[in-house]
Amino acid sequence: MNTLVNVARYHLVDRLQFLILPVGVTLFAFGVNLAIFSVIPETPEQNYSGGLFTLFVFMLVCGALSMTKSLPFGLALGVSRRSYYLGTVLLVAGLSVLYAVGIVVFQAIEKATGGWGLGLNYFRVPWLLDGPWYLTLLTAFVFLTLMFVYGMWYGLIYRRASVLGVVLFSAAQVLVLLSGVLLLSWTDSWSKLGTFFGTLTVGGVTGILAILVGVAAAGGFATMRRVTV
Repeated sequence: MNTLVNVARYHLVDRLQFLILPVGVTLFAFGVNLAIFSVIPETPEQNYSGGLFTLFVFMLVCGALSMTKSLPFGLALGVSRRSYYLGTVLLVAGLSVLYAVGIVVFQAIEKATGGWGLGLNYFRVPWLLDGPWYLTLLTAFVFLTLMFVYGMWYGLIYRRASVLGVVLFSAAQVLVLLSGVLLLSWTDSWSKLGTFFGTLTVGGVTGILAILVGVAAAGGFATMRRVTV
């Protein structure tokens, strides 16, 4: 366990990447949204900016960088691939808890101030981060973890097979999605899919995201074992 904690601390040497930039970029995007919505007519039911996804995208980038920029030196210090991977997962768990708590706190302030006095819903995301505070906390934690772990998998693919590997990995996922679309079309199941998502609760969405976390984490770990540095 001490080794995993040390790996997490190793990453946090770069506080700019893992702490300062994610918070800074998110708050900057928030400020931009406040400026924009302050000059348009107030429509509370429609003022959903989607700007919070900046944080989730940044977590994806941080995950990729943790397996590309930081990996060689980490392994050179004598850390095993398994310990490096699990230590990084420990880091993302801590960061996701921290940022999820921040989202819940700002969401509460947003609600108490009537959307920052503008009817703006920045930290509230319909259908995803739109339930009780404890469910928002759990969903944000799982979604942030998913983005980071997915980014880790991309970073490991890059370490393993360079740009060509990333392109093929992305193409494979597109083919899977395309196969799903074709299957739904051939079986005339689009209405069933719409009904499924229409009745899906926020807790159900969180469950699906958790499954995807497991898939991405398992795929990344399998790739980690084949990475050459």
